[in-house]
Amino acid sequence: MYVPNTERYAAMAYRRCGKSGLKLPEVSLGLWHNFGDTNTLEHMEAICKAAFDGGITHFDLANNYGPAYGTAEENFGRLMERSFRPYRDEMFIAT
Repeated sequence: MYVPNTERYAAMAYRRCGKSGLKLPEVSLGLWHNFGDTNTLEHMEAICKAAFDGGITHFDLANNYGPAYGTAEENFGRLMERSFRPYRDEMFIAT
């Protein structure tokens, strides 16, 4: 069972997004070409866990990310179920 770094928010700077009160990290993780059918789910999971442990809470994916189109969303959904469901309220997922 994945337990994230308890100091993950100390390592990252966050900035307010507009007037909403939402704070986003200065760095986000884009899942464009590394999260499709060209990689293993275990490798994708390691990348996402390292990012989250470092304070990255913004994950950028879209239905045309892959390759093949849509596989980044599918794989990230698998990772949410596998590792990140308890932390969903701490994540901003742009699709």
